[in-house]
Amino acid sequence: MFWSKAFISTLKETPQESESIGHQLMLRAALIRPLISGVYSYLPLGFRVLERIISIIRQEMNSCQAVELLLSALQPEELWVRSGRDKEIGEVMFRFNDRRGRRLCLGPTHEEVITELVSQSVFSYRQLPLILYQIQVKFRDEIRPRGGLVRSCEFIMKDAYSFDRDEGGLKQNYDLMLKGYQRIFKRCGLNFLIVEAEPGVMGGNISHEFMVPAQSGEDVVWYCSDCKFTSSQNIKEPATCPKCNKTLQKLNTIEVGHIFQLGTKYSEILQANFLNQQGYQSPIIMGCYGIGVSRLIPAILEVNHDENGIIWPWEVAPFQILILPLEVTNLKIYEAGLGIYNNLQQAGFSVLLDDRNEQAGVKFKDADLTGLPLQIILGKNFLRDGRVELKIRKNKQSAMVKPKEIHEAIKKILSCN
Repeated sequence: MFWSKAFISTLKETPQESESIGHQLMLRAALIRPLISGVYSYLPLGFRVLERIISIIRQEMNSCQAVELLLSALQPEELWVRSGRDKEIGEVMFRFNDRRGRRLCLGPTHEEVITELVSQSVFSYRQLPLILYQIQVKFRDEIRPRGGLVRSCEFIMKDAYSFDRDEGGLKQNYDLMLKGYQRIFKRCGLNFLIVEAEPGVMGGNISHEFMVPAQSGEDVVWYCSDCKFTSSQNIKEPATCPKCNKTLQKLNTIEVGHIFQLGTKYSEILQANFLNQQGYQSPIIMGCYGIGVSRLIPAILEVNHDENGIIWPWEVAPFQILILPLEVTNLKIYEAGLGIYNNLQQAGFSVLLDDRNEQAGVKFKDADLTGLPLQIILGKNFLRDGRVELKIRKNKQSAMVKPKEIHEAIKKILSCN
């Protein structure tokens, strides 16, 4: 992809409406643009990041033998009335009448819909266990959207649901998902805490949250750096660890995932039963597992940046390599940059070529702001001795190499990171 064709319009100044470093960087680096309060359009760079995150999630969900489907965002309110959650969720749900007078809502979550679907399709213990998941847009009528994609009215989630014969099967799938979530967040370049949490309106007995420490985070977690104890409960300050008696740290965090052992809360209400091995009807045992897909982007930025801009982890970067010909009007520099671009593309790397006729300072600032992991710079050194500068965005280390040595140099960098 060429920069001039990629619809990348960076901002020099920090927008006044930005509330956190993640929000600032999403706007300045041309990842998103606001439409109205709490509603955003994904620009090409942001959409590429979203696609990479979704790809990681799909790979890990499929490795857990989960099967992907897509449920309707438009739901009958009657399902929520039957579960009793229409009152619990309150005014954050978008509700309306269609032209036939039916009461409908835009789904903030899909426990009722998936349970209704399974109740019509699963009848025997031979069809269990089963894990279904989707990646879909959801809606919440937030009274005060904040942090860009951290708390918005329209957002993307991965929600998975497990269906089992008994509690033992639920525990097995719950542990499977817990490990899968850890792999997902590590691949996204996140350090995270796993906190035992209250199930809330979701119901069930056991739940865990995945929390990313971030200065702008709105959720508080108490953490012991000695024994790794974590708690999201209200604790009086100064607090000591109940396990090792050390002083607890108070951390602001962003919740990026939440998993629940639901039991039979929904299956009993919505009549999702199966014929067990003894020949009796039993309610299906359920679990649910959510990831805030769009929320992962600001969480990643909160912990992967410096004073100059974003530092993308390799697996979620919109492009892996940025080629910077500093004088595009110089045919020797531009054609060499284009040759490197084509070679790296053919080798399977995702590459962005900055073909703009701009001053070197402008290109360097945009390169650091957009934060692609590797930069290949062609300037005066190339004209003098035919070498290019290979620079790592994360640590600013660089090396001068011949164009034919670039591929091996990149492989060496990747093996060390």
